[in-house]
Amino acid sequence: MPESLSQEQKKNVAEWVTEGASLSEIQKRINGDFGLSMTYMDVRFLVDDLDLVLKDKTQAAAQPENLPAADNSSNDTDTNDMPSLGPDDYSAAAPAPKPAHANVSVSVDPVQRPGIAAGGSVTFSDGQTGQWQLDSYGQLGFIPPYDGYQPSAADVQQFQVALRRELSKGGY
Repeated sequence: MPESLSQEQKKNVAEWVTEGASLSEIQKRINGDFGLSMTYMDVRFLVDDLDLVLKDKTQAAAQPENLPAADNSSNDTDTNDMPSLGPDDYSAAAPAPKPAHANVSVSVDPVQRPGIAAGGSVTFSDGQTGQWQLDSYGQLGFIPPYDGYQPSAADVQQFQVALRRELSKGGY
């Protein structure tokens, strides 16, 4: 993260999550309320680091008020820091998320392109392979296999975990 948040700011983020804010909404509020610019991926990692669980707004809205909401942690529709993409960019025609045990593999290129801190490829559980790159500012970019391709939310989560693991092996 470019700057770390104070304990009070972290409490505010936790309240926003409790209120049902999406990652993109949290990102906007951090920028507006705290004057900090964080990437979508930074916000995702922040929420994970704080052990917060985002609410699925579609199921929460359908839930009667006198019953507790179901645990939707595996149905998290927020995604990683793909340029200008957020949870609202998924269309109704998008395929259903793959099971949590779906296979996602990440590789790091042995030789990096100029201006790129790290890069490589990712193969999602549906067999589609895209390219990822991490710039010197820590911003993650994704080049899909074809225009309009969106990996499932479960695959995105697995990609984030696998990417962290692969980058830590390389000392990043």
